[in-house]
Amino acid sequence: MTIKDTPEEWEIRDSATPFRGNKTAVRTDDVVMPDGSVVRRDYQVHPGSVAVLALDEEDRVLLISQYRHPVRHKLWEIPAGLLDVPGENPLHAAQRELYEEAHVKAEDWRVLTDVYTSPGGCDEAVRIFLARDISEAQGERFVPEHEETDMEHARVPVDELVRLVLAGDLHNNCLVVGVLSLAAARAGDGLDSLRPADAPWPARPFTS
Repeated sequence: MTIKDTPEEWEIRDSATPFRGNKTAVRTDDVVMPDGSVVRRDYQVHPGSVAVLALDEEDRVLLISQYRHPVRHKLWEIPAGLLDVPGENPLHAAQRELYEEAHVKAEDWRVLTDVYTSPGGCDEAVRIFLARDISEAQGERFVPEHEETDMEHARVPVDELVRLVLAGDLHNNCLVVGVLSLAAARAGDGLDSLRPADAPWPARPFTS
């Protein structure tokens, strides 16, 4: 048996979109089950996202703190954002988010991991990048708005973040997955074995 996720699509008898928001929508599909029954499934349709685990020369991860209304928490996170247009190159989106949220640029980029954040109820796919050789970006700073006006920044050592994740003190999906993936890569074949920044992403195909 090969342990690898594989594409598959079951028959859909009917589909509707009862709600469309600014960035996402809710879709209702009537899906045929293996026994022939038809079951209704509601899920969020999402454009996809990118996140950046930016590592400095002192082995610290760049974090931001932002209020997240759905969970009523202010969460520590890594820079992240939506893919603005279908087919957008995720590396370009990641570079944009790192610039806008932290005013930082990076010279070395790798794909850390790809995840579906909540596949039972949402089709969001996220590509998490590792960014190294970071420095302050040039040019004007991005003007924050809404929740971002209350954003805080910090740089925290990797080992401390692993401890905080396992202690249950940090909950953001991309931060947790990114930090533990970084630790696993180091314990395995090393960071230079990670996929290149332009590696294919079947969940959100893109052009260079």
